[in-house]
Amino acid sequence: MHGAALGLVVAAVGGTLRGGVAEPGTALAFGLLIAFGALAGWRSVPRPAGLPGAAALRDREPAPLAAAGALAYALLGASGGWPTTHGVAQTVAVVVAAGLAGAVPHLARGRGPDLDHLARRTLTVGFAALCFQPLHSGHGAAHAPLLLALLVLTALCDAVLAALLLRARAATRPPYGPLLREELRGLLGVGSAVGATGAVMALGVGAAGLWALPVVCLPLLLTQVSHRRFTAVRVTGGQTIASLARATEIAGYTPPGHAHRVAALSTAVGRELGLSGPELTVLEYAALMHDIGQLSLVDPVPSGATAVLPAEEQRRIALLGGAVVRRTGVREAVAVVVERQADPYREQPLPARIVRTANAYDDLAGTGPGGGLAALERLRLGTGRDHCPEVVEALARVLANGGVGPRRAG
Repeated sequence: MHGAALGLVVAAVGGTLRGGVAEPGTALAFGLLIAFGALAGWRSVPRPAGLPGAAALRDREPAPLAAAGALAYALLGASGGWPTTHGVAQTVAVVVAAGLAGAVPHLARGRGPDLDHLARRTLTVGFAALCFQPLHSGHGAAHAPLLLALLVLTALCDAVLAALLLRARAATRPPYGPLLREELRGLLGVGSAVGATGAVMALGVGAAGLWALPVVCLPLLLTQVSHRRFTAVRVTGGQTIASLARATEIAGYTPPGHAHRVAALSTAVGRELGLSGPELTVLEYAALMHDIGQLSLVDPVPSGATAVLPAEEQRRIALLGGAVVRRTGVREAVAVVVERQADPYREQPLPARIVRTANAYDDLAGTGPGGGLAALERLRLGTGRDHCPEVVEALARVLANGGVGPRRAG
């Protein structure tokens, strides 16, 4: 994908240099808007890759104002009532040059834009411009319906590219379908705001000229500032959960890395089963804190393997864990998953089924003979009462695709 984006940029810059810049005032105005949006967007709250809830906190569009400006320039058919002629090549060249200009201050501080996002934006803008620029007809009656249709197609293109990039970066190479569904769900959030702002911006500039740019951009800019503050709160909550997840390891109740392995497996299985972003966040938080109830035990469970305990003891630890989670201020759904992980699977919500199976797999793979294959076979034998067959088979597919890395002995 990076190669395709680079090829498009080279062709666009070459075409623009040969033909010259059309409507330089309009190009400059949109270039400044995109550069400012890139500068503001990449100053968002830093989030370490291992932070709980990273999937939900991931910015689907790290610079929404820049993305809206780029989309508007691609869909611009007129400016102040006069048809524009900037074309596809100049659109891509201006968007890329402005985005890189907005990244310069961050590069000077040792931070910079995500190359994946740059490649994705370049290809998405190129797609929108290629579809729109040869077809637009100024203020014809079909102009607004054409914009609406192209917004839908561009959103689908962006979701397809985003899912491809996520799959390429994932260590386990998860199935493409669940990733695409998650991206399509995400279009209802920031994606819809970016698309609507881009379309309104293009229509506003077409009717009123460049004076419409600051008026249309202001709501999205305020939304971006609010989103950054909300993200900062979510990051703090994730750090608290990460610290609690390590409490059982530090106290010697569970092996090192157990909570994070269970969380990684649970999240991968949840994605395999089609859970959405918020549901995956609840699942990850619950998996990280699933053993927190062990802190109430006088004597630690050998190797921290609660899966081998009697059902009554598992249930007692789970209820204690749910009570602890409620005292942390984490959302109620997380506590419910923690306290119901030891129930018979037919009585459990899907996240609790996933946590139970992922925890049992990690326990059995680390303490029983035969390693992971024997543990998976024991889970399959337990599908009559203890483990949901669909969850066990989803776990098997995740492991077949590479799992989440080797289990280190504690």
